[in-house]
Amino acid sequence: MDKSTQLNSPIHYEQIINRAQDRVIDALARNIDLYGITMSIGHLYGTLLFQDKPMTLDEMGEALGMSKTSMSTGVRTLLDLNMVNKVWMKGTRKDHYEIEQDWYQNFIDYFSIKWRKGIDDNIQSLRKSLQELKFLQDKEDLPEPLRDKVEKDIEKIKNALEYYNWINRLIDTFESHEIFKYVPKNEGAE
Repeated sequence: MDKSTQLNSPIHYEQIINRAQDRVIDALARNIDLYGITMSIGHLYGTLLFQDKPMTLDEMGEALGMSKTSMSTGVRTLLDLNMVNKVWMKGTRKDHYEIEQDWYQNFIDYFSIKWRKGIDDNIQSLRKSLQELKFLQDKEDLPEPLRDKVEKDIEKIKNALEYYNWINRLIDTFESHEIFKYVPKNEGAE
């Protein structure tokens, strides 16, 4: 077979498809890694993206050359972030998984979950500190230099709470999809 025949063969076409998929999977894994999800979980997500059917943990492990335990941990992470769905398959007892195809919703879910957790932790700390500082502020025997410090710190904490309130409202616009009024989905982008 000459070179031009080889380049126009189904085997060559399949190689191009596999190379294109591998490139996207690797890019997704690197991108997901930026957001605190391991590259192996990113590769799992990318692999699921290009499947035409839901996969079991065994199938994922075989496709990625990893253990079932690793696949289970990865899928659990992706399930917690609403990036993967468990699907029922007739005639089998094994769990099957597929990715959530709506990338906009993936972004919303991922950041909403992460942001809300961070915000809740920070707000709790800020409120506790604010309560303690207000207790001191009410003390009549608090020396003036300390009173000034307490009042400045209270103001800083109030500013931080206002900021976290704004972030919560921003997250609300994502979760309600109101954000798309301000930043529309770009249909048909290449």
